[in-house]
Amino acid sequence: MKGNILLLGLLLASMTIGAQNTEERKIDEVLDGWHLAAANADFEAYFDKMTEDGVFLGTDAMENWQNDEFRTFSKPYFDKGKAWSFTAVQRNIYVDESGTFAWFDELLDTQMKICRGSGVLKKVNGQWKIAHYVLSIAVPNEYVDELVQIKKEKDDQLLLELKKKQ
Repeated sequence: MKGNILLLGLLLASMTIGAQNTEERKIDEVLDGWHLAAANADFEAYFDKMTEDGVFLGTDAMENWQNDEFRTFSKPYFDKGKAWSFTAVQRNIYVDESGTFAWFDELLDTQMKICRGSGVLKKVNGQWKIAHYVLSIAVPNEYVDELVQIKKEKDDQLLLELKKKQ
């Protein structure tokens, strides 16, 4: 009897891990397909992988693109046949217990060298969609002081403008 209970417990745990791995593979496919669609300048495939209210935060402090704005901004790049090319070289995926939300972080090989992407996906009609994506340029710690000096003047101006709006 104890052996059967143990076996049942192991079977249930295995099924849960298997389901989790399946969802992670599906999310991997969505993210890889999304990056590939940009590299191939496939506008429809790219935006089909985002939710209708999806958000893209770019590397510039003022790049907080809501879906419609991001489509408008991106369209000329896609129309020229060259958007951007990001390839994940490392990725971590986490799925909530309900299996309807996931979050991730990834290191990317890009034209800007190593960047970090992170975000949230949600299931929409049984399909994983990107709801929120954040792109950051990865800066080695030993170069932070130099980078701060490069962007200091522009950031100081922007901070003044933003604080006036509060």
